[in-house]
Amino acid sequence: MNDAHELDAVGLLCPLPVLKARKRLQKLSSGDLLIIAADDPAAVVDVPHFCTEAGHILVSADTNGPIQRYTIRKG
Repeated sequence: MNDAHELDAVGLLCPLPVLKARKRLQKLSSGDLLIIAADDPAAVVDVPHFCTEAGHILVSADTNGPIQRYTIRKG
């Protein structure tokens, strides 16, 4: 069964949310989920681009409101 993990990146600016996500994903097993909370406006572009480049799947992106939530499945 896949595990879900959370990363609080609120208050961090580009490129820190993606760098912290990369570091956290390295420790996870393929198929695990990482849920990121961020408020950096650049995350809307950075997180999907990171997923594409690193071979992960962006399962969902909730960008409404001050805190954005991204769910990534490790590739």
